[in-house]
Amino acid sequence: MIGISQIETAAERIAGHVVRTPTVPSPGLSALLGVPVTAKLELLQRTGSFKARGATAKLLSLTEAERAAGVVAVSGGNHGIALAVMASALHVKATVVMPRTAPARSVELAAEAGASVRLTDGMDEAFATATRLRDEGLTLVHPFDDPVVVAGQGTVGLELAQDAGDLTDVLVSVGGGGLIAGVAAALHALRPGVRVWGVETEGAEAMSEALAAGGPVPVALSSISTTLSAPTVSQLTYDHVSALVEEVLVVPDREAVQGCLDLTEHAKVWTEPAAGCLLPGARLVRERVGDGARLGLVVCGGNATTADMMSWADRFGLR
Repeated sequence: MIGISQIETAAERIAGHVVRTPTVPSPGLSALLGVPVTAKLELLQRTGSFKARGATAKLLSLTEAERAAGVVAVSGGNHGIALAVMASALHVKATVVMPRTAPARSVELAAEAGASVRLTDGMDEAFATATRLRDEGLTLVHPFDDPVVVAGQGTVGLELAQDAGDLTDVLVSVGGGGLIAGVAAALHALRPGVRVWGVETEGAEAMSEALAAGGPVPVALSSISTTLSAPTVSQLTYDHVSALVEEVLVVPDREAVQGCLDLTEHAKVWTEPAAGCLLPGARLVRERVGDGARLGLVVCGGNATTADMMSWADRFGLR
């Protein structure tokens, strides 16, 4: 299990390389949900998501030989962008493996940062390709199955604990589970009374299915939220979530897109469905907890284009 000392070490390591993002009360979301809401704005992070934290923590932990070998990552979008940009800043050669379903803009951003981008026919093949490249000598920077990466993502929770007012419940999006594992570890240490809830989208249910099965299992992927679409969680992230998280809620893609539109209108922030799913999740949490809830939302990323959002809104009849 990741301890607070590992998260504090990661915070010291990445300071100066990443942004300490704002943690702010949201009057608009508070009015919308009927309870006080605080937002941790990770969409304002370098590369547009929290992923810059874990990628930087890992890159800075590598030996000279590992750096010289070059790094490889598999990603549905945000981890690939983060590794490409941060590796370039640290003068490390990066290869990013993405499924063809990854957002075109994410592929472009990784390539523009100087990474070698390889596209595959799905996430399973992407992970297999990254594993093969690791076996050929590249240094793997896994998006969630790495204690250093999880500790890096946990710095989100460290900052939230230090900067937020009184909270009863914190909601975190779940893909492979690296973010929620780190955030839950930090809050368990610093705010032990706060409940942590995960939110997934239908068709990207790796953690909820793992919890039902008693351990990581392969899942079928169909969600539009490619940044949440891990083919399985890891034992590392499963162990943290099963021990520290109240429940992992699952919401439809349509509600996640509506959440993006609501976040734009009421919170004045431009998100992606991986963050938009927090709003329907927050409504479910409020139903369970009641009017005394004081919610914290980890707004994980904003790497969706206007064309993406218009397309999704049309698809689900939301325009």
